[in-house]
Amino acid sequence: MTARPRRSMSHIDEFARPQDECGVFGVYAPGEEVAKLAYFGLYALQHRGQESAGIATSNGDQLLVFKDMGLVSQVFDEDTLESLPGHIAVGHTRYSTTGASVWANAQPTLGPTAHGTVALGHNGNLTNTDVLLRLLAERTDDSQQWSPESGATTDTAVVAALLGTDTGESLAETALELLPQIRGAFSFVFMDENTLYAARDPHGVRPLVLGSLGDGWVVASENPALDIVGATFEREIEPGEMITIDDTGVHSHRFAPATPAGCVFEYVYLARPDTTIGGRSVHSARVAMGHQLAREHPAEADLVVPVPESGTPAAVGYAQQSGIPFAQGLTKNGYVGRTFIQPSQSQRQLGIRLKLNPLREVIAGKRLVVVDDTIVRGNTQRAIVAMLRDAGATEVHVRISAPPVEWPCFYGIDFATRSELAAVNHTLEELCAQIGADSLGHLSTEGMVAATEQPQKSLCTACFTGDYPMETPVHAQDLLAVQVAEG
Repeated sequence: MTARPRRSMSHIDEFARPQDECGVFGVYAPGEEVAKLAYFGLYALQHRGQESAGIATSNGDQLLVFKDMGLVSQVFDEDTLESLPGHIAVGHTRYSTTGASVWANAQPTLGPTAHGTVALGHNGNLTNTDVLLRLLAERTDDSQQWSPESGATTDTAVVAALLGTDTGESLAETALELLPQIRGAFSFVFMDENTLYAARDPHGVRPLVLGSLGDGWVVASENPALDIVGATFEREIEPGEMITIDDTGVHSHRFAPATPAGCVFEYVYLARPDTTIGGRSVHSARVAMGHQLAREHPAEADLVVPVPESGTPAAVGYAQQSGIPFAQGLTKNGYVGRTFIQPSQSQRQLGIRLKLNPLREVIAGKRLVVVDDTIVRGNTQRAIVAMLRDAGATEVHVRISAPPVEWPCFYGIDFATRSELAAVNHTLEELCAQIGADSLGHLSTEGMVAATEQPQKSLCTACFTGDYPMETPVHAQDLLAVQVAEG
């Protein structure tokens, strides 16, 4: 097991705490080069994870997998893709937290079954891994001490092992028996030698879509991955639904009633702007957030400047609503990854300096409204405000197109503890002073939800409100109670 030295965890606790925001892709397409389709699909999902990537394929007789640490373009080349033949593929791109960025945790995760092999990719985070481990122990030969292959330390490894316990006559039956017992957020894409599977948790926390590709089918975390391979969007996989795809077509199986609670942070930041979730364009939702932000927190200024790229649509909306001219006052190095998903604080700080640079001729002598999507730890905004002032901005008014992030996420986002969140330990005035801004305003929860055009009851807003749509992990209960008392 690999973990950071500063953490000390038991084997069970380590399994209960992995947190991933990943991209999953699957394709069933006889006659196509499915490994290359998976490669391009993962390329479209690179924003969802930049630490490792993997592809598994099957030709009906043999299932092969190749995965490694790094970006999709670093892991795969022409020769590697040519070595992955078949008509079914599952792909995965991942980022991790709490020291789990190791090769053993790269996906797809393999597991044996009575009838062959399963390869599983997972987007989300499970909250009852301790229960699943006990279930696995009950189903495993008592003479054997089960441990994940090659030292993997993810909840995905537990699910892959449980799928191999063959409680049904087929992998589909085993999955339909297992899925109702899994708690938390999951969008699974998995395969055996002959069938592609996709399943989404009953709350539909993470997105998952289905597309058609000639006589074949594609599933992916976001619809731009369908676009890039030439597939046509058909529909979202429904919460509580598993689909199977084989030579007889697509078949739907309901394993739990749908109780939607889709992650609102997908609209705010995580998803690509050209993605559609719940019938709502993410780009349009972000522009609408900017409109409402201007209504709620107006400012006297000369220019509206976005923090690229995630703050740009909201900045456009703010400029449209306020009448203040929009300007690109910051230029971005497109070859630096998202600082939000870097695993260490030192890398975040370095990433901020590498990523953005002010355009002095645009901002010198100007009063600026700077629009960003969120303040998590405050490091990015503090560095940006300082850069803008050094470049000659006379005033910097920071506007955030989401409410303050005040609660940890247990469903797959890197908000591990409340102590990491800037809004928890500071008033609005203190936070404004900490980042060095002249003023600071956050969009209201009501304004954010309205921009998504989704019913509030069908969204998870827990990171903003503390209202969790399902149980939190056992290990988190005391932690939350302590943090609430301290807060």
